[in-house]
Amino acid sequence: MVNRKDIGSWLSGPDTSNISKFPGERLGQPESGPGSMARAGRRILAICIDWGLSLLISNAFFGGDPTATLAIFAIEQMLLVGLLGYGVGHRIMGIEVVKLDGRQPNMLDGVIRAVLICLVIPCIIVDADHRGLHDRAAKTILIRR
Repeated sequence: MVNRKDIGSWLSGPDTSNISKFPGERLGQPESGPGSMARAGRRILAICIDWGLSLLISNAFFGGDPTATLAIFAIEQMLLVGLLGYGVGHRIMGIEVVKLDGRQPNMLDGVIRAVLICLVIPCIIVDADHRGLHDRAAKTILIRR
């Protein structure tokens, strides 16, 4: 026999109990303030700042060669993120890269992130926690300082 409970389950819509209310909730990050996930605006401005600095250096020393610009950008990301946990753009925008367990990323994480960022597509594909494929591959997150 069918009772009302069985019919109501599909009428009430999909189960939303596993959907997080804000980016980073599933990772244990706060909703806002220090430690919260860096939103797209800060991330985009940070990468634009880093690219602009790379372009400036490339124009000054390599005549604006696009390959040199990309190499400078990649080296900056590898070294600064791998050693300090942030690039120049990250620092200016008040965000930093940390491992999922809160530790600072290492050089290998910096290299993984930089290579995938230079490929562009991995940065564009993001999950509900605002982590691109480059962050997922390096097991890192970008948080507000």
